[in-house]
Amino acid sequence: MPPHLRSAWWRTLSALFLLLAAATLVGIAIDQVGAVLAAAAIGVLAWHYWRLRRVLLGLTARRRWEPARGHGAWNALDRLLHRSQSEMRTRKRRLLDMLRAYRAAAAALPDAVVVVDRNTQRILWFNRAATDLLGLQHPRDVGAPVAERLQPLPMAQWMASGRNAEPILDAPAPADERLRLTLRLIPYSEDYWLLVARDVSKLLHLEQMRRDFVANVSHELRTPLTVVHGYLDMLDGEEMPEWAPMLAEMQKQSQRMTQLVEDLLTLSRLESRESLPEETVAMAPVLATLRREAEAFSQGRHVIEVRDLAGCDLLGSTRELHSAFSNLVTNAVRYTPSGGTITIEFSRSADGGVVLAVHDTGYGIPAEHIPRLTERFYRVSSSRSRESGGTGLGLSIVKHVLGLHQARLSIDSNVGQGSTFACHFGPERVRPRHDQQLQGVLP
Repeated sequence: MPPHLRSAWWRTLSALFLLLAAATLVGIAIDQVGAVLAAAAIGVLAWHYWRLRRVLLGLTARRRWEPARGHGAWNALDRLLHRSQSEMRTRKRRLLDMLRAYRAAAAALPDAVVVVDRNTQRILWFNRAATDLLGLQHPRDVGAPVAERLQPLPMAQWMASGRNAEPILDAPAPADERLRLTLRLIPYSEDYWLLVARDVSKLLHLEQMRRDFVANVSHELRTPLTVVHGYLDMLDGEEMPEWAPMLAEMQKQSQRMTQLVEDLLTLSRLESRESLPEETVAMAPVLATLRREAEAFSQGRHVIEVRDLAGCDLLGSTRELHSAFSNLVTNAVRYTPSGGTITIEFSRSADGGVVLAVHDTGYGIPAEHIPRLTERFYRVSSSRSRESGGTGLGLSIVKHVLGLHQARLSIDSNVGQGSTFACHFGPERVRPRHDQQLQGVLP
C-alpha cells in the first residue's frame, strides 16, 4: 500500500478509536456505557453510509464532482476515484477524436468503403464515395442487405467465399454502368468485412488505348516488313559474296521482326476476348504434332520424349491450346543445350483435372526471375534470348490462353538442372477420348 494511503487509513482508525474512547468515558460518567457506545456505533455507521452514498453518487453522476477535503480513508478514496474518472474521460475523449479522424479519413477516400456485418451481410456504414460509385443512400441503405442493394453485381455468391473471395477486377458500377469498378472484400475481424470499390474506368480506357495502339502499329508493320523480306529474298548472296554476311543478318532480323509482329497481334487478339469457341480437343494428334515440331526445331540436337498418361481429351480451342503448348515446347528446345532431353507429359492431376507439363534439362531459371516470366518482353538473359530468336512474348501468350480456359501455369526450375512448365486444367475441361466413346457404343 502506498504511504499516503497507509497514512489515511491509520488516521481513520485513530479517529474511530478516539471516538469510541470518548464515548466510553462519557458512558462511565453517566453510568450508561452500553447505551452511549451503541449510540456512538450507530453514528459511525450512519456516517460511513453517508460517505458511501456520496461516493456512489459521484460515480454515477454525469457531471464532474470534486472530492471532499480531508485526510481520512474516505477522502483518499474520493481522490482516487476522481483521478480514475478524469483519466477515463481523457482516454474516452482521445478515442472519440481518433474515431472521428478515422471516419473523416474514410469518408474522404475516393474509393467506396462499405462496412458489412459478416453474419447478416447487412450494411453497417459507408462513405460518401459509396453513394457515387455504388448508389448507396444514407440513411435508407444502412442495415439493408448488401447483395440486394448492389444488384446486378453477383454479391451473394462472391461474399459466400469469405476470406477466399478473389477480387472482382472489372464490373459495371450499379450507380452508372459507364463506370468500371474493381471490388475487394477485406475481412478485418471475426464479425465485420470491409468492401472496397475503386473506379478503374480511366485505367481500363488507357489499357484499351494501349492494346489498340499495339494492334494498329503491329498491323501496319506487316506490309513494310513483307516488302523488305521479299526484296531480301530476291537478293542472292552467291552473286555478291561481299554482301552475303550482311544479307544473311538482314534476313535473320527481318524474320525476327516479323515473328515479333505476329506475336504482338496474337497477344492483342487474346487480350480483347473474354472467351473462346470451345470444342473437344483431340490430345493424341496434338501431342504427335508437338513431337514433330520439337524434332524439326531441334534438328536432332536433343532427345524428344512424349508421354500420354491421361488417356483423355480437353474442352477448349484447338488452335489456341496448340499455340500455347507449342510455345512451351519451343522454349524448352531453345534454352536446352545440345544433348539435353525434352519431355512432354500429359497426365491426370489429383483433383480430377489434367496437366500438360514440358520438362527440360536446360540452363534453369533463378528463383527471383520466376514470378516475372509471364510479363511482356521480360527476359532472364537478354543476350541468350536474342541469339536464340525469342521475342519475349511467348509466355505472355501462354498465360492469356490458359486464362481463357480457366487454367493456370506453374513453373518449377533449378539452375543447372532444368525447368518444368505445367498447364493445369480443371475437371470441367476433361473429356473422354474419342476411341473410348466408340468402345462404349460399339457392340
